[in-house]
Amino acid sequence: MIAHLRGQILKKSTQSVIIETGGIGYEVLVPLSTFYALPDQEQEISLHIYTYVREDAIQLFGFRSTLEKELFLMLISVSGIGPKLAVNILSGIGPEELLEAIASGDSMRLRAIPGVGKKTAERIVVELKDKAQKFSGELRIVSAALPEDPLISDAISALTNLGYPLKSARRAVEQATRQKGPGSLEELIKEALKALV
Repeated sequence: MIAHLRGQILKKSTQSVIIETGGIGYEVLVPLSTFYALPDQEQEISLHIYTYVREDAIQLFGFRSTLEKELFLMLISVSGIGPKLAVNILSGIGPEELLEAIASGDSMRLRAIPGVGKKTAERIVVELKDKAQKFSGELRIVSAALPEDPLISDAISALTNLGYPLKSARRAVEQATRQKGPGSLEELIKEALKALV
């Protein structure tokens, strides 16, 4: 399963980006929030990836931040929401605003997103409200302790892709950063893994 891609942008549109890495071009579907953060063509990019496998297709979905990917995973856990609708939702509302709307039970705000009807909005609130409140609380604690740094974000993503829970991964990276300083991504991950043992 592909969990992360770093490479050169060959082509980009509002729906997808083609990233070349190791001589192979991967088409990655992205929400608008990620698209607007993309550099120009032929520049290097790093995206968190979700690999979606069906009988007739393999699709890659890419996100610039771990928050976007976590919200995407939360959304596709809701019955009736597939990856394309989840990306559409992330395109229609910013990640922080989406988290706040779910946590506060604001289904009207969700219904304003194209493609989200009354039943879908209510289902999102019912199924994700508790998770969103908990996640929102964790996020506030971590963001108060850590500046938003791509290196830190990549380290947290690497640990969650290894199967560690988000909360534990954030705590370990925070501890490693305090003890040793950020250093390189590899050093930060190694130090964080020691804290997780």
